[in-house]
Amino acid sequence: MSFAASSRHLLEVKNLETQFHTDYGVVRAVDGVDLHIDEGETVGLVGESGCGKSVAALSIVRLVPDPPGRIVGGQVVFEGTDLLRLDVREMRHVRGSKIGIIFQEPLSSLNPVLSIERQLVEPLQEHLGMTRRQAASRASELLDMVGIPDPSARIRDYPHMMSGGQRQRIMIAIALSCNPRLLIADEATTALDVTIQAQILELMKDLTEQFGTALLMITHNLGVVARYADRVCVMYAGKIREMAPSGELYGNPKHPYTLGLLGSVPRLDARRDTGKLTQIPGDVPDPTRIPPGCAFNPRCDYAVERCSAEDPWMEEVGEGHVAACWEWERVG
Repeated sequence: MSFAASSRHLLEVKNLETQFHTDYGVVRAVDGVDLHIDEGETVGLVGESGCGKSVAALSIVRLVPDPPGRIVGGQVVFEGTDLLRLDVREMRHVRGSKIGIIFQEPLSSLNPVLSIERQLVEPLQEHLGMTRRQAASRASELLDMVGIPDPSARIRDYPHMMSGGQRQRIMIAIALSCNPRLLIADEATTALDVTIQAQILELMKDLTEQFGTALLMITHNLGVVARYADRVCVMYAGKIREMAPSGELYGNPKHPYTLGLLGSVPRLDARRDTGKLTQIPGDVPDPTRIPPGCAFNPRCDYAVERCSAEDPWMEEVGEGHVAACWEWERVG
């Protein structure tokens, strides 16, 4: 399926499909995903572990390991160019200078045998053409920008000499070093304690606003999304099931899965006598044996006969609000 990218979207993903061929069968990790991100916008991508969030992000920047994974269809149009059609050299330039990435675990993402300075200087020289002296000076400025104390001394340290929060700050500095148009944060605060999480999230939000950078925030933490995202995409079993502005999604969910996720989150405004948090029954389906029809149908309280036979398509259920559910009018 071909399409023309909209001029108002910085990134437009259409019908993206990524599969993994395993000994147990084909895993359709990303199964026809459609989403877009506008300039300066923060979009949250949420869902349970294994739903395909991280693979979708890796597919956008073409970092899916092949084998066993492969992007088998769709388009990823960034600034009017389909990234899936670029050669390896062109894609490396986009990844470094136009799209920054913050991975889930900084200790495994940073090179343990290279100094922080080396890892900051290299992209500046490669993508911005800076001299060694210019890049070293800019690297110190970046460390100061992300809140590393005494940056001129700490820049010579190695990753193992930094705390978890400091390593994540280093990752943010590297990702933003070349002033990218889009920043992808893949579970960037999962391994950190709550206080440090808040600091890192505020830092990311402040810096993306300062640079005018769009942000794709991938997380399973709905509280994080409520505070920082302009729009939210809810993913289940390789597909986006609901998409809406943040306030609309939290106030008026129209997919049973979204409703279940929201019901499992403690709320400060909830009455104490309302009982326990709700629980989504059942388990996430085996990715090699996705049930026919709607994949959420075996766990859904709203399921009807049609749900086990036909997979619903995205339907407009409100202004800027779409959901893939045959029974969306009953939800909420």
